[in-house]
Amino acid sequence: MVAIYLKELNAFFSSVIGYLALIVFLLVVGLFVWIFPDTSVLEYGYATLDGLFTTAPWVFLFLIPAITMRMFSEELSSGTFELLSTRPLKESGIILGKYFAALTMVLFSLLPTIIYYISIYQLGSPIGNIDSGATYGSYIGLLLLGSAFVSVGIFSSSITNNQIVAFVLAVFLCFFFYMAFDFLSKLDLFYAKTDDLVESIGINAHYASVSKGVLDTRDLIYFGSFNVIFLLLTHLSLQSRKW
Repeated sequence: MVAIYLKELNAFFSSVIGYLALIVFLLVVGLFVWIFPDTSVLEYGYATLDGLFTTAPWVFLFLIPAITMRMFSEELSSGTFELLSTRPLKESGIILGKYFAALTMVLFSLLPTIIYYISIYQLGSPIGNIDSGATYGSYIGLLLLGSAFVSVGIFSSSITNNQIVAFVLAVFLCFFFYMAFDFLSKLDLFYAKTDDLVESIGINAHYASVSKGVLDTRDLIYFGSFNVIFLLLTHLSLQSRKW
């Protein structure tokens, strides 16, 4: 697993596309946090990073599929996955190595945004007048959200040898699990407590819960189960090619 992990990280950072993806993420988020008047923290009149935590999930919808689309698709199209399978590596180790490599890339994209927190912390009146607990929770929420999107992206990449198809499928699935259940819960078909149940199936409800700064075990179990399910589906997809 470690060898696959290091291989994927090296492939990402040895290409211009890797750095370009990180730059685009920071540029888009930076524009929403500091420049655009409707979302700029300078226009709010109080210290908050809501602009970052509202915008980042939508950027992740495209950034993470772009990171994961080649992980299995490239191996399958070039025929190197069969070669990789003949080595003394378990298939689960290959999947986890790629998963944690992509998750590390997501973490690297978030680390520079700590500068935003430090800047707003200093701009507060008095200094430090910011809800740090909610901010920490939102960062954890973003990382959990990113892990869910990575598992979806890995799965999408495993079922096709076309990187563009893998990207489009991952974007669709990420959007579906992120927002679709919020929309479905508002239909007249669901009422009383069933609308809350439908909403809780989606990622957004749990991301919003963690972003409040309270780590509920139900949210952690949800994200853990979500990741495990899609990683198992990835394993099943790769196994089906042998069948």
